[in-house]
Amino acid sequence: MQAGTITTIGPAAGPPLRTAAGPSAAAESATAAATEAEYGDRAADSAPRNLEGPCRRADSSAISLVEFPLADTASAALLSRGADGILRYGNLSPALTELLDLQVHAFADREAVVEVGGGRLTYRELWHSASRVAGGLQEHGIGYGDRVAVHMPPGVRWVQAFLGALLSGAVPVLVHHGMPDGAAEKVIADSDADFVLGSAQRGCGATRSDGPRSADLPDGAAFIDDGAALNDLALLCYTDGADANELPTGVELTNENLLSAIRSMVAALDLPTDGMRNLVLQPLAHAGGCVDQLLPTFAVGGTVVLAQGGAGVARAIAGEGVDTVAANTRILAGLLPELAVGRAGGLPTDRVVRISRSDQCLPVPGGAAADTAGQDFLAELCQVFPSARQWSVWGATETSGIGLALGPTAGPVGDVDDTVLGFPFGGTELALCGPRAASGHGELLCRGPNVSRRYWKDPQRTADRFTGTWFHTGDQVSIGRDGLVRRSA
Repeated sequence: MQAGTITTIGPAAGPPLRTAAGPSAAAESATAAATEAEYGDRAADSAPRNLEGPCRRADSSAISLVEFPLADTASAALLSRGADGILRYGNLSPALTELLDLQVHAFADREAVVEVGGGRLTYRELWHSASRVAGGLQEHGIGYGDRVAVHMPPGVRWVQAFLGALLSGAVPVLVHHGMPDGAAEKVIADSDADFVLGSAQRGCGATRSDGPRSADLPDGAAFIDDGAALNDLALLCYTDGADANELPTGVELTNENLLSAIRSMVAALDLPTDGMRNLVLQPLAHAGGCVDQLLPTFAVGGTVVLAQGGAGVARAIAGEGVDTVAANTRILAGLLPELAVGRAGGLPTDRVVRISRSDQCLPVPGGAAADTAGQDFLAELCQVFPSARQWSVWGATETSGIGLALGPTAGPVGDVDDTVLGFPFGGTELALCGPRAASGHGELLCRGPNVSRRYWKDPQRTADRFTGTWFHTGDQVSIGRDGLVRRSA
């Protein structure tokens, strides 16, 4: 992959100052020479250029932002560039609810969601029950643009609540059930949630009244609000805090963000429409679980299987016809020893033909170490699931959980280690920021149809983490000539 446009900006932190002119001719020449030395000849249309009014920071000299053109030609054929420079899919449904409605009618009698040890619902049953939740929310005065927090353990009830909030026209707010009570209440308050769909113990009810809470989900006449548009806010998803004392930050995801991520994941993982059964072990309250696994599975008429713990996972593999497993590296690493014992005892893990593993962007600043997968882990994974093709997907909440991928359909690489993040896919474009950006080293920036436009009620953080349409991930990486992104030491 060759470096393309070079723009001069300041670091991602601190108040921006606009200047009238670009960098000096000497600086521009040096940057171009460094790029040429690393990447060789370029086509004329990818030659470095400097935009007018580069962004400088008051406390630092200017540094380079270097764009890396999209090399995924298969994805590029489905995309077109908008006036803002972002690649976008054509012919997306106007809203997530419309896409799901089409799938419900196409696959009405297939199982949509199964909870090991709990309930199971077909697409028709799930859609009907979710529409009754939406009707109950409407009776409570909840409608278009209101926010409804979903704060309960993963399971069939979670899926009903999430879809019910969507169908009511409200914006679901995902609150992880494992979050400490105090932090969860702060997230709910920060989101300005009008209603909470909570666990049976917490109850469901309005947030701005002292009225009683019900252990049951709202129930009313079936209702579906289908008036949303691509640019409308569709989901409020909170990042993990950078440390134990920091409140998670709300990320606004539009219908276009979600629909683009769904289409990208369906293509990248080569998801079939013949009834796949996906054991989703990632938290549903995170983008990786909800946006990148639950929703794409529904988009192809598959079945989402939900299980807890090693015993539940073994039951799902043995008795639910699971052919796909989706988890992050930490979850898989914790399960592999028990599953290896189960396989030795006859657990049919060879039925699993697809594994999707997520590795997430580091929180910024100074978060805990990201999930990584070394050679020993990958070898053990292959032993436990010998028939499975494997994908690794990397992203952040701000990128709808996707951005880079590695796997059978994502591009081959011979030397895989725990620094490898993957190749860009699904319209995600990359840039590097920093003094060594032109030579392929620096902070990773992303833009694409899946990338959020801003943080919820936090203009300062938005200004700090976004340069135009580019999102600053905070991860220091290198980008090779083949486009492979690796995490820097």
